[in-house]
Parts: sequence; structure tokens; C-alpha cells
Amino acid sequence: MSNLTQQQWTEKLMEDENALILDVRTPQEYSSGKIPNSINIDIFKGQGFIYLLDELDKAKNFYVYCRSGARSGQACSVMNQMGIQNAYNLLGGIMEWRGEVDY
Repeated sequence: MSNLTQQQWTEKLMEDENALILDVRTPQEYSSGKIPNSINIDIFKGQGFIYLLDELDKAKNFYVYCRSGARSGQACSVMNQMGIQNAYNLLGGIMEWRGEVDY
């Protein structure tokens, strides 16, 4: 897992053709504003979170965020344990995001 600042996260994402943006907030939080092209898998689903992650292509590079960066950090750790090596946590989460947001 790598903890990246918004600038590092964005730069890496922009040059990555194998990227998947993962929002691990609740569906309610996700509907209040999200980073474009992200998919939502709620980390609070517990084992359901693991099952849904397992369906994703582990060869992708995962750019993970939440509200503040705490849950996404946990998600990246879980992903690493599942064999997903390229998981990048957005420090500060969407609260500190200065890029585009879809509603």
C-alpha cells in the first residue's frame, strides 16, 4: 500500500492506463459526491466487501479513497492481504480533494 498526497495520487492516476478508482464509503456518502469514474464498494459491508473485491481484476492499479483517508487506508491493507499489490490510498480523502466531483 502507498499513501499518496492528492498531487501524487492524481499524477499517478493520469498516466495510468490500468487504473481503477475505488470509493470505499457508504452508498449515502457516495451519492453526495464522488470522484469521476469511481466505483463504490462500502468497506462497512464486512465480508461482503471482501467478496466484491474478489470479483475485481487484481491486475488493475487501485486508486482508493474515502471521506478522510482512514477507511481507504484500511481497505488498501485488506487488498494487499488479498494479493492486490497496487493499492494507492488518497491521503485526506475526498474532504481534501480539489479535483472534479460528480453528483
